[in-house]
Amino acid sequence: MAVDEAKLDDLLGRFVVDVGASFQALGAALGDRLGLYRALLAVMPAEPGDVAREAGVSERYVREWLAAQAAGGYVTYDPESERFSLTEEQAFVLADPDGMQAAAAFLIPLATAVNIDRIAEAVRTGEGFPWHAHDPRLFEGTERFFRPGYVANLVSSWIPALDGVEAKLRAGARVADVGCGHGSSTLLLAAAYPTSQIVGFDYHAPSVEQARKRAVDAGLADRVSFEVASAADFPGGGYDLVAIFDALHDMPGPLAAARRVRESLADDGTFLLVEPYANDRLEDNLNPVGRLYYGASTVICVAHSMTEEPRTALGAQAGEARLAELLGEAGFSRVRRATQTPFNLVLEARR
Repeated sequence: MAVDEAKLDDLLGRFVVDVGASFQALGAALGDRLGLYRALLAVMPAEPGDVAREAGVSERYVREWLAAQAAGGYVTYDPESERFSLTEEQAFVLADPDGMQAAAAFLIPLATAVNIDRIAEAVRTGEGFPWHAHDPRLFEGTERFFRPGYVANLVSSWIPALDGVEAKLRAGARVADVGCGHGSSTLLLAAAYPTSQIVGFDYHAPSVEQARKRAVDAGLADRVSFEVASAADFPGGGYDLVAIFDALHDMPGPLAAARRVRESLADDGTFLLVEPYANDRLEDNLNPVGRLYYGASTVICVAHSMTEEPRTALGAQAGEARLAELLGEAGFSRVRRATQTPFNLVLEARR
């Protein structure tokens, strides 16, 4: 078999980039855990010793860490002064407590890797690997990965894109956030619409406990509550709004969940479904966002969905057409794309 040297070099170049990215993940996680990005922001332009003293860590490690971060484009190096700094964009993405905190996203693959042997066995046998069996850093990383998108979009654009929902929330509505995890989306809704009654449901008891703590810390415990319940049997009815954020595709039985949502809605209620952005055709998802979502889906989303019947395994790149088909099968008569971002599809479904 003849090997094209140019194509081989291109493939090996991609390999080097990806292996380097795996170590970049470790470095970013260290920077997040040890406060190295924040320390650099506080003392820049800085030499490694300045950052080490600010963060209270070893200077030799920081010297190597800063070099790796600069090579990856996460920090900026000035060869004339031999000092490191952060641009405004780098600071917003990595160092600002009110910014994106994007380094936390690396906790997701790092936490998944802890159980790679068990996940490999699930792939071999066709069995599943459940969400709750993952290293707890996965739950933290997932919440911190998605929260900036919710902060930027949920109240300002997603809710206003729904027909008549914002007015109901301002007047006082009954809301259920299903699959709420640590409660970021639930708490954002509670803070924005103080007259509404909002409850978050999740099958994962430790996440519910964490969400309750977050509610207390935010001073919102008097108008938001959290309960342990699955998407297929969460309690209550007459909800004006039921939302599922980036979770339906993970479920073994998304159809049963969608049917329960429809059943729980008031006659004029709305189902807000937020899912990872995807086009309907595989070839249209072969891009950096698709690579991220397909990769995570293999070891997290599909793996959890395969744990119980009917093992639907929608995957994180289900796409609008497949999601609309499922909602129609669940009994929803009207489904439309309300809005979108580069990372999310936002669908509105009515009974």
